[in-house]
Amino acid sequence: QAQMCGNASRCVGKYVFDRGMTDKTEITLETLAGIKTLKLNVSGGKVDTVCVNMGKPVLKSTEIPIKSDKEYFIDEPVEVLGKEYRVTGISMGNPHAVVITENIEKIEIEKIGPLFENNELFPERINTEFTEVTDRKNIKMRVWERGAGETLACGTGASATLAACSTLGLTDREATLHLLGGELFISWKEDNCIYMTGKARFVFDGVFDEDVL
Repeated sequence: QAQMCGNASRCVGKYVFDRGMTDKTEITLETLAGIKTLKLNVSGGKVDTVCVNMGKPVLKSTEIPIKSDKEYFIDEPVEVLGKEYRVTGISMGNPHAVVITENIEKIEIEKIGPLFENNELFPERINTEFTEVTDRKNIKMRVWERGAGETLACGTGASATLAACSTLGLTDREATLHLLGGELFISWKEDNCIYMTGKARFVFDGVFDEDVL
């Protein structure tokens, strides 16, 4: 069970506004990772984009958690299948391992993703972001989520990735994250909170039939 989901938070914001459950453009959402504030950007009476205050990144190893004798797990070597990867650990409510690498399109994520996820370093397993820095304002990312596999996007993962890249001096404190499912704009502001802005789109609705289970 994930403590929270940034992308789902945007979807909830659009759902409650577009369906008339609220007329507010700033709402709060209770999650297992705390209360998140959502700012709804409305166009033509419908929510177009949502900005979520994702909270403050947690870098202390014991709080992520990561089994390490170092207080912070920043740019540390982790060996998987005989290859050394440089890993930065960050929690955004969920635990993340940000791996700075190259040519992420060619990564055999189905093979190495589970080996990161279940590594003994990570007692609660880990979400792994394979990250390629294009320039100081653009980052490409693929994500292997614990218990789910590769997903099209991860809001907490994108936030953790920006925090890691900025901490390592590879990017500015705000950048566009380019994911399989689209783009997210991530900003690490002076209040030490990370803000994620992205689109929310209605796809379909239907009826869930419990009898089929």
